[in-house]
Amino acid sequence: MAVDDKNILNRLYFVAGCMFIFGIAVVFKLLSIQFLQGEKYKALATERVVKDVVIPANRGNVYSVHGNLLATSIPRYDIRFDALTPSSVRFEKYVKPLCDSLSLYTGKASHTLEKDLRRARINRNRYYLLARNIGYSDYMRIRNFPLLSLGAFKGGLIVEQTTKREHPMGGIAQRTIGYERIDDQGNITRPGIDGAFGVKYLRGVDGQRKKQQIGKGQWKPLSDANEIEPKDGYDVYTTIDVNIQDIAHHALLEQLEKYRADHGCVVVMETKTGEIRAISNLGRNKNGHYYERLNYAVGESHESGSTFKLMALAAAFEDKVVDTSDVVDTEKGVLSFYGKKVRDSKRGGYGKITVSKAFEVSSNTGIVKVIDQGYRKQPEKFIDRLYEMNLNDSLSLPIIGEPVPIIPDPRVKNGRWSGIALQWMAYGYGVSFTPLQTLTFYNAVANDGVMVRPRFLREVKEFDKVVEPFERVVINEQICSKETIGKLQALLKNVVEKDHGTGHRLYAKNFSMAGKTGTCQKDYRDKEKLNYISSFAGYFPAENPKYSCIVVIHEPEKGIGYYGADVSGPVFKRVAKKIYTDTPLVDEVASLEVQAVDVNEDYENFYHTAQTYKTIMPNLIGMPAMDAIVLLENMQVDLNVKLEGHGIVKAQSINKNKKLKSNQTVVLRAS
Repeated sequence: MAVDDKNILNRLYFVAGCMFIFGIAVVFKLLSIQFLQGEKYKALATERVVKDVVIPANRGNVYSVHGNLLATSIPRYDIRFDALTPSSVRFEKYVKPLCDSLSLYTGKASHTLEKDLRRARINRNRYYLLARNIGYSDYMRIRNFPLLSLGAFKGGLIVEQTTKREHPMGGIAQRTIGYERIDDQGNITRPGIDGAFGVKYLRGVDGQRKKQQIGKGQWKPLSDANEIEPKDGYDVYTTIDVNIQDIAHHALLEQLEKYRADHGCVVVMETKTGEIRAISNLGRNKNGHYYERLNYAVGESHESGSTFKLMALAAAFEDKVVDTSDVVDTEKGVLSFYGKKVRDSKRGGYGKITVSKAFEVSSNTGIVKVIDQGYRKQPEKFIDRLYEMNLNDSLSLPIIGEPVPIIPDPRVKNGRWSGIALQWMAYGYGVSFTPLQTLTFYNAVANDGVMVRPRFLREVKEFDKVVEPFERVVINEQICSKETIGKLQALLKNVVEKDHGTGHRLYAKNFSMAGKTGTCQKDYRDKEKLNYISSFAGYFPAENPKYSCIVVIHEPEKGIGYYGADVSGPVFKRVAKKIYTDTPLVDEVASLEVQAVDVNEDYENFYHTAQTYKTIMPNLIGMPAMDAIVLLENMQVDLNVKLEGHGIVKAQSINKNKKLKSNQTVVLRAS
């Protein structure tokens, strides 16, 4: 054999040997993958084409104290069609009936729909959209259409459910009702009742469902059923009364618009229980419209102004450093402390007047002089008395965002104390409280000295079963002596009833009120930014009070007005008067002898309409929106009622005397 042939043969042996070794390596690798790492790669492959998808649980509903729905989770559905799943026989058998049913639902021509579905099958579309964002009744209707009724494996039905949180009352109390939101970064925002009680009660337990990737980022459920069914959250029953809430909201809105104020709030609390019957927080946007921007009543602390004079005199009466009949010299309306002036709103002051009169006319110099003379040598005694009335404590509300009250204290390092702190505190400067903290003290005075915690929840339920009740919580059994409480009650009543009290324009002979005006400067260190906070806090009726109420309005336009009696007082009166007229405060009010003729007529009209119209659309124009909804929901036809706006019905989508159909939608527009 030639040398060249031998070299070629050796090379062939070498190449063959390499190929043999390579083959052995490939076989070894395949066996290794199959037997040693097989499970790993199977899991990886499955993960890429099948995944577990979270099915959010429906959040529980939020109800008013009388069972009106304030917030609810509405399920919404997207219906899609896997055009490849049905067999050819089934597709041809049912496609025409399916398109006929879809035509009746959508209004599109049946032949057009059939053409689209056939194109989807040719294009191997496994995620064809039939309906988007539909309600439960429409979902049940579509899933019973021909072919789709066969389900996911035989009929190609794909159902995707989402949940939308809705507020049937619209923007009214929306900030207090609240929500829970998660942004793209995972940050959670939880304002209001929904946020405060969402984790423990409302949220529920999420479910789980497997989905398979079918290309182009699209995923379809593997089956009709969920692997883990979601469990709905509990229902929360609040203390909010929708009628009182509506009254408070619109009374505040009207005054904010009149005085072109920046923002404001109003709170109505039941005196004995502390239950919040209404809370409205309205702020102005850049277009001048007002909406529930922030929960000012709970979260905004500010200097109190003259509403704090009640707390100051409560301490002074309790320590017996002064009495209501003592005379104080207002010093021509100006006092000076370390070069700082305290002035009365009335030029020249009020002369020599009783302490009671000084409170009625809200004399700054009179009240400051009383507190200065009584406590200048022992300011700690004044502070301690305020502490004993729990004025330094937060209310420990479940709603997030409540700040701690600010009270200067000479014994505390960096405690905001100065040479004029005592005098400035006497008329509400240097201290800081939220509206709800101030109202809690006024409510305690109305409640004969018993301070109760404001309460937003009455109970938590699962269907009809009470999961957790919420009872009245007493903060302080007696904030001060009965004697002092009696004096404070008389002072607050005189502010409104006496001819020269700061609230005398609020007086109404048909029902009694008691309260205190407050006008506080804001940003007073910069004269160019100087503004005002106008407030009124009190309760009604003055004897045996049923409700307490506070109104705070920030930055009214100074050219129009800024005194508490003018800006906030009328809101208080409007709320009190409306509640007094429309809501029974006690079982018998024999001394009132007031017949609300218009209210009686409204009721008679409502009753007559409800008895006459059962399946025919009535004329609801001019009827209160809440009455109109109740009437429609109690007819003999199941209707979907939607309300746009609040107040009196101005328009209805279905004309009167029209025959109504089951599941028909009726839209009411109110203002």
